[in-house]
Amino acid sequence: MPTALIADDEPHLVEFLRDRLARVWPELELVAMVENGIDALRVARERKPDIAFLDIRMPGLTGLDVARQLQEDSQRPRVVFVTAYDQYAIDAFDADAVDYLLKPVSDERLERTVEKLRGAVAQQRTPPDLTRLLEQLARHVGAPATPPLRWIRASRRSADGEVTEQIAVADVLYFQADDKYTCVVLRDGGATRELLIRVPLSELNGQLANQDFQQIHRSVIVNLNAVAGTRRDLAGKLFVRLRDLPRELPVARQYVHLFRQM
Repeated sequence: MPTALIADDEPHLVEFLRDRLARVWPELELVAMVENGIDALRVARERKPDIAFLDIRMPGLTGLDVARQLQEDSQRPRVVFVTAYDQYAIDAFDADAVDYLLKPVSDERLERTVEKLRGAVAQQRTPPDLTRLLEQLARHVGAPATPPLRWIRASRRSADGEVTEQIAVADVLYFQADDKYTCVVLRDGGATRELLIRVPLSELNGQLANQDFQQIHRSVIVNLNAVAGTRRDLAGKLFVRLRDLPRELPVARQYVHLFRQM
């Protein structure tokens, strides 16, 4: 029976992976679920799992640190990195044929990963040497972090032409993709006001403070401070309710786990 370790300091993601793996790969035995890199390295060496799902950023040791030290072992697990990083890092993964899961993890992506892992484990293929990949990723991850975005310049049309305003990001309820633009939705009394910025949603997502903003749909990023709760319709679809506003925003399936406690 194949075995696996999950190491991530986000409890909701650990639970999500555990539940989805039980569904798509019921034969897989989880030997441990840990929240930091030090425990991940210890458990990997004690239990010797076939697979290790490692978050790149963890307390104690990063996922890269854990994978680097495991390279020295004669019996090392096949590593799947869990990452929130950009296309640069993803290109590095693809070049070395190492699998990764991009946060937030979708069911479809996890199923593709499991299919590859099943084949590798069944054929008893030796895990690839990660030395070059780890060096490349360490340079990228070790770069100074870009400060989170605090202000944006957005435009609106008026009788006098196009007016540009400077908006505090903290005042935004949510961002929504609008063709080549992004719609910025603000509270204005009991209603909402909408402005446009010439920044794609995907680029904007990397500039926002992760603790305050969360993507909930491929076209929507919501300010979590504006969320009052959630509602599930008769078909089981989840919606986010905003404070003091009648509008609800649909949550795509791959993001539902983020609101499990609501």
